[in-house]
Amino acid sequence: MRSTFHGPVDPPDVPREGITVTSVGAPEEALGEVGLLVAVLRPGSASRRARAVVREVLTAEGLPGDDVADAEAVAAELAANCERHARPPYEIRVFSLAGVPAWCELVDGDPDLGWIPAVLDTSRPQVTPDPLAEHGRGLPLVRELSRGHCRAYPTTTFTTDAPAKAVAFALPTRWGTRLTCPPLPHLGRRSARLLREP
Repeated sequence: MRSTFHGPVDPPDVPREGITVTSVGAPEEALGEVGLLVAVLRPGSASRRARAVVREVLTAEGLPGDDVADAEAVAAELAANCERHARPPYEIRVFSLAGVPAWCELVDGDPDLGWIPAVLDTSRPQVTPDPLAEHGRGLPLVRELSRGHCRAYPTTTFTTDAPAKAVAFALPTRWGTRLTCPPLPHLGRRSARLLREP
């Protein structure tokens, strides 16, 4: 399963206008063309598959093991939340800027954001989760491991174009910087690659 961020998917209704995406603190070569890797996550194995996708793209970038492990943990937690609290379809989407993985979304078929944005909001004081609690630690963990570079927002599924939500986070990069805002989902569609189950 070798992932790349190049592909022929270019729906005819997606305009080909010029796109500029910026990332605070990233070198100029990190800006530019947006690519998108999409993998459908099956119920019952969503966490495992999300973890594997993130591991593969970040290992291919040569990132340190600790950074890869943290990103894997975030992806697995968000995928588990999709299965526990939402409905299919489930997807993981990895956006790249100039070929470098930079942003990861876990998408589910329930468009209701509920309280998720409030938990991820870095401007609000956060309550330390009870380490012995069985539930409620996931989103604070996501916020901590992504260093606050996480968001939740409405989207549509890539495979069905149905209303959905994305809970997303900035991936670690080789420059040590992270995106402060997500690329818009439609930006990567023209260079999207749908990753098939192995």
